[in-house]
Amino acid sequence: MNRLLLAVAVLATLLVSATSEFDFYKLSLMWPPSVCNVGKECIPDIPKMFTIHGLWPQYGDDRPVPPYNKDPSCADITPVSSADAMSQLRFIEGELTKYWPNLFTIDGKRDDQFFWRHEWESHGMCSNYPHDPFGYFYKAFSLTTQYNPLEVMGIQPGDELHKVGTILETVRQNLGAYPQIACNTLPGTADRWKIRQLWEIRFCFNRAELLSVLRDCPNKLAGTCSEETDLIRFPPNPFY
Repeated sequence: MNRLLLAVAVLATLLVSATSEFDFYKLSLMWPPSVCNVGKECIPDIPKMFTIHGLWPQYGDDRPVPPYNKDPSCADITPVSSADAMSQLRFIEGELTKYWPNLFTIDGKRDDQFFWRHEWESHGMCSNYPHDPFGYFYKAFSLTTQYNPLEVMGIQPGDELHKVGTILETVRQNLGAYPQIACNTLPGTADRWKIRQLWEIRFCFNRAELLSVLRDCPNKLAGTCSEETDLIRFPPNPFY
C-alpha cells in the first residue's frame, strides 16, 4: 500500500511539473490606429509602424502563463523586481521608446515605463529570463525588427476590406508559419454592419533561450474575428 501511495504521489508530482511548463512564446504586435480609434486616449502622433504589446509565455493549448504574483511556481528563482528591471533597460531605452511605447496616456502624460513594468510583471517574470530583464526586452525588440508585419502580410493600410484568411495564408507563405490575427471592432456601429479591423498580429516561437524558430500559432484568430472569411479593415494612420 505504501508503495502504491508513493507511486501515486510521484505521478502527481510529474503531472503538476508537466502542466506548469509553458510551451511557446507569442510576440504580439499592435497596429496603433486600430488601438487608438476605439475611444482610448492615446499619445499624440502615434507611431507609423506596428509596436510591441508583449512577449508572452503560453501553454500548448494557447493559455497564457499566469503572472508570477498569482503563481510563483512559474519561476525556479525569485525574478528581478520591476524596479530593478527598469534600471537594466537604460542601455536600450531609446529603442524601446520607439518600438515598445505605451500608446495610452497616464494622467494625461506619456509613461512608457508603466507599460514595461506591467509586461515584465505579467509575462517576463515567468519567461526564460526571470533573472535577465535586459535579455527579455532586447529579444522582443530584436524579433520585432526582424519580422515586420508590413513586409509579410501582403497588404498596406487603407480603406479597403481584406479577408482574414488571405492575410494568414500570405504570412504563412512568406514566413513558413501561421500567425494569429487579433481583431477589434469600431464602436457605435450597428451589429449588422460592424466594422472589424486588424488590431494585432502575433507571431509564435518555439520555447528556447535564444528565440528564433517560428511555429504555427495554435489559434489563428482572436478578438472579434471568429472566421477566416471575416472581412477586416487595416486603417491608415491619421498622421500619415
